[in-house]
Amino acid sequence: MRKIRRSPRANIRDRIQEARSRSIYLLPNSFTMASLFSGFWGVAQAMSGHFGVAAAAIFLSMLLDGMDGRVARLVHAQSSFGEQFDSIADMTAFGVCPALIAYEFALKDLGTFGWAAAFIYCAGAAVRLARFNTNIGVIDKGFFQGLASPAGAALVMGFVWLAQAGQLTDYLMQNVSWCLAIISIYAGVTMVSNAPFFSGKNMGFVRTIPFWVVLLGAVLIICISSAPILSAFVLFCCYAVSGYIYQFYLWCTGRPNPVKPQRVQAQ
Repeated sequence: MRKIRRSPRANIRDRIQEARSRSIYLLPNSFTMASLFSGFWGVAQAMSGHFGVAAAAIFLSMLLDGMDGRVARLVHAQSSFGEQFDSIADMTAFGVCPALIAYEFALKDLGTFGWAAAFIYCAGAAVRLARFNTNIGVIDKGFFQGLASPAGAALVMGFVWLAQAGQLTDYLMQNVSWCLAIISIYAGVTMVSNAPFFSGKNMGFVRTIPFWVVLLGAVLIICISSAPILSAFVLFCCYAVSGYIYQFYLWCTGRPNPVKPQRVQAQ
């Protein structure tokens, strides 16, 4: 049989199409890389004593992390490599980097207890991310099993940002190291808990929001605009305890915990 030769134009079109497909897959990973870089840059700023900038860098990393998955779904570029890369970047940006920034900022003044508190937070983030990867498709997507690592980072970095900006009371400023240690330990333990935290992935309830919720949202926007750092920290604190409150409500009403995997017993 005679071998069919393809025209040079067809080869060029195939190469262009292949380059386009590769660029699509690189797009979400570029957001993940930017999130990783932002966390690393935050640690570098903390080592230079710029703790406000370091905390802001972690919040920027949170924003970039929230975009990579949405971009991947938008361009239909999900891949196993992207999932693994995102998990490693999250561990670095929301586990290691906040722990190092918190330690450099105030925890090192507590000696052994300070680095232990930083490590508890870091270990909690690692266990939380590993458990999240193994429970994909097993638990309810509408809830997180334990506090999400970006929310834990926001809780710790929000307090650092408030302290750096001088927006804490005199009592808290005098005991800033102990307060930060307690927050770090709480965030680390809560990340590995079984408390159900609302994830926001199932947004079907939006159509049934009552009017008073809209008014409450308007009030929150006004409060945030007047004191953005303090308001954001208060919101993250409320979210960080909401899982325990909802878990207590489920226990009182006898309902099952939606984040506990339901195992099917063998017959």
